[in-house]
Amino acid sequence: MLMQTAYATAAPAAAVVDEQQALAAYAPLVKRVVRQLKSQVSAIMDREDMEQVGLMGLLEALRRYGQPDEGFGAFAALRVRGAILDELRRQDWRPRSVRQESHKLRDGVRELRRKLGREPAEAEIIQVLGITAAEYLAFQQDEGAEELASFDELVQELSNVASDVQSPEQQLMVRRSLEQALRCLDEREQKVVQLYYEYELNLKEIAAVLDLTEARVSQINKGALRKMKVFLQPA
Repeated sequence: MLMQTAYATAAPAAAVVDEQQALAAYAPLVKRVVRQLKSQVSAIMDREDMEQVGLMGLLEALRRYGQPDEGFGAFAALRVRGAILDELRRQDWRPRSVRQESHKLRDGVRELRRKLGREPAEAEIIQVLGITAAEYLAFQQDEGAEELASFDELVQELSNVASDVQSPEQQLMVRRSLEQALRCLDEREQKVVQLYYEYELNLKEIAAVLDLTEARVSQINKGALRKMKVFLQPA
């Protein structure tokens, strides 16, 4: 059903079988990306809808990339994630009231950070702002989803340069830029990014591995993505 929906757009007859086989082969990749993102976005889209959008992103990746090789998985994951995030933004996945509350909490955290002269602990934020742990986690997830979207857009821009030029040297430059951006992170930030992007764990799973709360993992992830984005901007 999902595969048929994703393949609704017309394709040359000779390529139909190959594309269908590739879609089937990489469908688990779509499910992994959806499992990741589901913990960081609101419930405006259910899992099946996210998978359908992701499969459309996979089909686009196949047609842009050509014959899949060992590098296709990383390229496809970026395209799938980008397609889902684009659709969430198109549907305005955060209602106005939620966005307003998020801005209010963001201002409160910023003020607390200024007063303390350091990054406040989760317990301090919850106590001072008078919110519950669940509300703080939802705030972190919303903030993290925004950072994830903007970071993915930046990486996709770099990847597009490499893919359009079709130059091995350019692709190597993109890869090295990402590696250098990772090195600007501290050890725990690197671990969170590695578990999320390389091992494709979601926030709950990363929290269990690192013995942290989901909110704290989301906070670390957000900070890491912000650092990497700042590093990559000149590129």
